[in-house]
Amino acid sequence: MTTATDTQTGLPSGTWQLDAVHSRVGFAVNYMGGTFHGTFTPVEAKLEVSDDGSAVLTGSAPVSGVNVQDDNLAQHLQSPDFFDAERAPEIVFQSSEFRRSGDQIEIAGDLKIKGTSLPVRARGTIGEPADDPFGNVRFGLTLEAKVDRTRYGLEWNNPLPSGEPALANDVTISADLYLTQPKQ
Repeated sequence: MTTATDTQTGLPSGTWQLDAVHSRVGFAVNYMGGTFHGTFTPVEAKLEVSDDGSAVLTGSAPVSGVNVQDDNLAQHLQSPDFFDAERAPEIVFQSSEFRRSGDQIEIAGDLKIKGTSLPVRARGTIGEPADDPFGNVRFGLTLEAKVDRTRYGLEWNNPLPSGEPALANDVTISADLYLTQPKQ
């Protein structure tokens, strides 16, 4: 069971749902001297804010939804060399700590990839809730965390002629989330 911290979020209580059209979850990793980027779609996320201001953020994405610029590479990322979509079809996050100071946010929790769940700490910014023209209240949340992919069993690599690995172990995960709830 996940427990929320007693840190005040400054957000109205209730359930905040993801506005998937305006949200993005992606990753970046150094590859052969550059940075390789990808995204996941669809993504699900929900923020539950209690009356005392504590909060729990949950999210998930299907491995089959990894988006890159090449279909062959997308298939390789879904193979056992990487995410192993057949045995571990979903990436899941569940927060255990939610800390806010002004527009700065830090969220700790467990990230499950390829059947392995490990603690991760994401940092970023949070916007103030604002009314939208559709009868909802919304705010933006931008988060970033670094993880070592090999700790999740994503160990594929290919040596460069220099002997250095082509693919770095550290991966930056980024999330630009817009969360909404009906205006009360």
